[in-house]
Amino acid sequence: QVRLVESGGGSVQAGGSLTLSCVAYGDIYSQYSTGWFRQAPGTEREAVAVINRGDSATYYSDSVKGRFTISRDFAKNTVTLQMNSLKNEDTAMYYCAASGSWYAGLVVSNYNHWGQGTQVTVSS
Repeated sequence: QVRLVESGGGSVQAGGSLTLSCVAYGDIYSQYSTGWFRQAPGTEREAVAVINRGDSATYYSDSVKGRFTISRDFAKNTVTLQMNSLKNEDTAMYYCAASGSWYAGLVVSNYNHWGQGTQVTVSS
């Protein structure tokens, strides 16, 4: 099993930046696809950015393309989400997740391991 711990959330003004970090405990994490997801009140959880294990391909939701960047450090067992040009609509609880599928993509149901979340609030 893998335990995931997020950090880096907080409050920021629109147009600002935040960096979210996720540390995974459990070496098997290196064999997983991993990424970031978010959920705002009254909405379904959605994928934000992921890295497939199989081919290291990255995928982003249309709403964050060009603004967010996901990166992975296998040596540190971490995955990071750099968020720039933040908008009010980015306000949500952000979750780090991992999947045993090597090609998990942006499909939320493919992810079986979840962190507790870190809140991101963007104000204008």
